Amino acid sequence: MTAMAISLSRCFLPNTFQSNGNPNQRLTRLQSAGVSEDTVDLLDTVKVFDLNGNGIPISDLWKDRKAVVAFARHFGCVFCRKRADYLASKKDVMDKAGVALVIIGPGSVEQAKTFAEQTKFEGEVYADPSHSSYEALSFVSGWTTTFTPKAGLKIIQLYMEGYRQDWRLSFEEDTVKRGGWKQGGILVAGPGKRNISYIHKDKEAGDDPDIEDILKACCS
Repeated sequence: MTAMAISLSRCFLPNTFQSNGNPNQRLTRLQSAGVSEDTVDLLDTVKVFDLNGNGIPISDLWKDRKAVVAFARHFGCVFCRKRADYLASKKDVMDKAGVALVIIGPGSVEQAKTFAEQTKFEGEVYADPSHSSYEALSFVSGWTTTFTPKAGLKIIQLYMEGYRQDWRLSFEEDTVKRGGWKQGGILVAGPGKRNISYIHKDKEAGDDPDIEDILKACCS
């Protein structure tokens, strides 16, 4: 039981939103979903780092293109390894639509490199060492979003499917202090820094949205 609790603590309102229409309608809907104009401005000041250590404003990821941007709980998380596969399974559809696939994790560039090597993820991987993007987007955090019956059942299912937690990454100091309890999400944005057309905020660990909702937002 103790081992399971530790596993859940590391591996692990509905906040899914899709926007269409003119800019004024889009802004109104984004505000109602919890993404204010101030948040969009704040994202332009948030830096993420590619695998070579180059920093860019996160909104540059969708400035000149449309992108599906997934936020991992942390780079060692078993749920995030499943999310990477879950999204990559539709990468051919995204490629045909000219949509980039990106994963961001709260942690160091070295952690991001390890994640990319282990998962063989075919999209782009970025690190957010300061966790600023998670804070800007107000992703949920806390043990009550990690220790849930649904998350517990899902981690058992993932282990049966062959997915594994990377415990070394999971127990690195920064992850333990800041990344272990914070959930992620998925957004579809661009082209244009202010164009966020879909956002899903995980309400608990392992809360993946329906892939068809993501494809509808990015590729239809």
